[in-house]
Amino acid sequence: MSQESHKLTLLSGWISIIGNILLFIVKLWAGLVTGSVALIADAWHTLSDSASSLVVIISANFSIKPADKEHPFGHGRIELISSIIIGVMLAFVAFDFFIQAIDKLRHRETVVFGTFAIVATVLSIIVKEGMAQYAIWASKKVDSPMLRADAWHHRSDALSSVIILIGIFLAPLWWWIDGVLGIVVSLFIIHTTVTLFKENINPLLGEEPDKAMINSIHKICDEQFEQHVNAHHFHLHRYGRHKELTFHIRLPGNMDLQNAHKIASTIERSVEKNLNVIATIHMEPMESKK
Repeated sequence: MSQESHKLTLLSGWISIIGNILLFIVKLWAGLVTGSVALIADAWHTLSDSASSLVVIISANFSIKPADKEHPFGHGRIELISSIIIGVMLAFVAFDFFIQAIDKLRHRETVVFGTFAIVATVLSIIVKEGMAQYAIWASKKVDSPMLRADAWHHRSDALSSVIILIGIFLAPLWWWIDGVLGIVVSLFIIHTTVTLFKENINPLLGEEPDKAMINSIHKICDEQFEQHVNAHHFHLHRYGRHKELTFHIRLPGNMDLQNAHKIASTIERSVEKNLNVIATIHMEPMESKK
């Protein structure tokens, strides 16, 4: 992580923490005044964003550390691990409020919303979507999966507030609306959690490059050697922003080692220059034509 990326990540984290704590106070107050499990769940969902942003800040300070003897590829994967931690935190929040919503339905508890609840919910929608947009912009600027995870966390909170706002206006018609909305918010959080897991577990396990990267590598290989080298067996390893790629190429079996090494090294340098990926190439002999 560069110094610029580090500063932008820290700024995003602190903005999130301060904003979320203020929103938590407002939304929790509105929830306690009305007795709404959906509003209280939404308030704690907001506070969980502060915890996830704290994880972002701690992880940013770890991931900026350079490679060392114990971690030769750097500390970038701490961002992927942190994103998974954020997902786990979301899952606990979702489960807790799902149970509370079911309990409210069982006891047929009703809620009377007031102007304060409406104002608090609208404020939450505006502020949380603003935070999401900023985190998305920052994640694209510094290519951070951790900030993308935090952005989804903000957006899930904004969308759950939209659902609650709709429910506030429907509450006079149906007594059960608050309990149902609590369940809907919980399911929405679970969906966000699953998305975060899918996006961040695959890079930890190792993955195949996307088709765009593979096509670019084939093009680079064709430019460096007049004969098709049949690049194949691609494996991509991501360490935060640092990427390592291994793949095989085929060269004539009678080619001397010096020339073969020169071609492989030229391709590796070109891949690094054009794709910002460190490549390691395994050379295989072409099958001789009979």
